[in-house]
Formats: sequence, C-alpha cells, structure tokens
Amino acid sequence: MTEDLATELDDLTTLARDFFTKEVAPRYEEFAAAGQPDRALYRRAGELGLLGMSIPEEYGGGGGTFAHESVLFREQARSADLSMQLGVHSGIVPHYLLAYASEDQKKRWLPKLISGEWIGAIAMTEPGTGSDLQAITTRAVLEGGDYVISGAKTFISNGATCDLIIIAVTTDPALRGAGVSLLVAEVGDDPAGFERGRTLKKIGQKGQDTTELFFDGLRVPSANLLGGTPGRGFVQLMQQLPQERLIVGVAALGVVEAAYELTLAYVREREAFGKPLFALQNTRFELAEIATIVEVMRAFVRSAVDRHLRGELDVKGAAMIKLWCSEQQTQVVDRCLQLHGGYGYMEEYPIARMFVDGRISRIYAGANEVMKDLIARHL
Repeated sequence: MTEDLATELDDLTTLARDFFTKEVAPRYEEFAAAGQPDRALYRRAGELGLLGMSIPEEYGGGGGTFAHESVLFREQARSADLSMQLGVHSGIVPHYLLAYASEDQKKRWLPKLISGEWIGAIAMTEPGTGSDLQAITTRAVLEGGDYVISGAKTFISNGATCDLIIIAVTTDPALRGAGVSLLVAEVGDDPAGFERGRTLKKIGQKGQDTTELFFDGLRVPSANLLGGTPGRGFVQLMQQLPQERLIVGVAALGVVEAAYELTLAYVREREAFGKPLFALQNTRFELAEIATIVEVMRAFVRSAVDRHLRGELDVKGAAMIKLWCSEQQTQVVDRCLQLHGGYGYMEEYPIARMFVDGRISRIYAGANEVMKDLIARHL
C-alpha cells in the first residue's frame, strides 16, 4: 500500500466513523421502532461520497477499489448499528450492474444508487429455498418484450425501501442452475404485480428492513435481463458471491474490534471484590486471547482484501474468510458480553446489540455449513 493510499484510507476512516457514530447510531431506537432507517441517510451518505466508492467515476462512483469499500463496512460494524444495509446497497447491487448491465443501464441506474436517491436490493432467498440457489421457483416467462414474474422471496434486506431490485428467477425450471437468470426491476412506485409483504421481526438488526416480496405478474422489460442471455444467472451469482462473503468478513472484524475495545475499557472501570475487573486473572486471560484473535483476524482480512484486489480471491478463499470470521465474531462477542456481567444483557449497552445483531453472520451470504462444504470440495 502506498503512503498516499494509506493516508486516503485513514481520512476515509475518520469520515465514515463520524457519519455512523454521530448521524446514524444515535438514532438506533428510532429505527428499531420503525423497522427501517431514515431514507435521508442514504442521500447523506451519497453526499459524503461513501456510496459506490469502487464504482468508476463515469457512473457517479468514487473511482476507488474495494479497499475503500472495506473501510465503510468495517466502520459501520464498529458503530453497532446496522440499520442501513450498505453491504447490499453499495457493496453488492452496484457490482452486479457494473459487471452485467448494458452501458445505458449503468448510466441510468448506478448514479441513482450512488447518490442515495435510490436504495438497492437483491432477491435470492425464497420461502422454500435458502442457500440452494439452483432450486429457486420464482418464474419469469417471456411475453412479447417483457418477462412476467411470478413467485415469492423472503428475508430480503432493504425490501421495504428499495427502488431497484435484482431478482433471481428461473427462466427454464427443467435446467435447474442452468435455467437461473437475473432480472432488474424498478419498483420505487410499487408497479402492478409487485407487492411488499410484512417487515419481518428479527431477534437482531431491528432497524434494518428485512421483508417478504411477492410477484404476481410483474412485467419487466426483456432488456433488463442481466447479461442479455437467459440462463447466466447462476454463474453471475457465483462470480459475485466472493465479494459478498468478504464483506461479511470485513464487518466481522469491525464488530470484534469494537467489542474488544468496549470490553477493555469496561473492565478497567468496573470494580468487583474491591478492585477493577481487569485485575482478576480470568478477565486478563480472556482479553489476552481476544486481543490475539483480533490481530489474527486483521491479518486474515487484510490478506483476503489484497487477494480480492488482485482478482485472486476464489470460492474457497471467500468461504474461508466468511466461515472463520463470522464464527470468531459470535464467539468473541459472547465472551465480551460475559465480561460485562448483567449489564451486558441490557439493550442499552452496545455489546448486547452486537450479540443479537451478529448472530445472522453465520447464516447469510451462505450458511456456514455450506461454507464448510465449499471448502472441502476444493481441498
């Protein structure tokens, strides 16, 4: 990393941290009650240049790399407020469009996402299918110049607020994975045939809208088929999933760093048996182990980001980073919560939110059991 880039990333870290700690996290209770964040915050993030930082400038992006994006996801996780699903909006959706949309479509869609005018989502999971993307049943049938979509999706991040959504459909059910296609729909005005279901009540990330979506004859122009040819969707998903899984690893690092720092400060101030908790051998040993995990995770994530920037992060490597970092996240946060004692169980303490918010990291972007199978296939 050059000195100029290091300085740039340090400045970006300060900018992102200020945004999340001063403008987002203080409104946690408000967003949790509403079940979704304030849309104006996406515009604010766009004004600050925090969205689409690795998208070329010609489409409204920052012209940077995933190194810049990783700062955003790490700082959001450190703030203990994941109400804005920026991993999907900025880290996933724009890159599908950049890779597979036509030039005209890139110029139409990307600037609106990067400015925060639009919110993006991607709909893969269905009520009957989770990690098995080859088994999706949402159907798209070509009629004239449109694809007509019928089916249902669930657990869709940004589902209640999205204006643009990438939908994984089957255009030929007999072919399973070879019949999967990706269609882009503009849904800001809730078009006919598209219905947003209930915002799902989760044990964590309560301020982030996770929604059911229903399609009953939604018409999408055939030109909105990503890649231009039916049946490319499964390959496109496999090409993009490594970045999605890397985002999970980067965010896990942010959570672990924050949990460690919060806990270290807490045990130095909190007293038990007439002395600070940090004076107790068990506390010191726990934090010594956690500090070591933080250092190892930093090195692992840094290595994965570097490999991704070189185009070398493969399926196995991405599965490893997602598996190990999400497992460490849940274990470390649990240990840190224990060191907080009863206060760690109180929602007003960030460590409690980290505990419930982070449990999903072992499930989304492919359940960890699937990650183990993917790794094993490449041994």
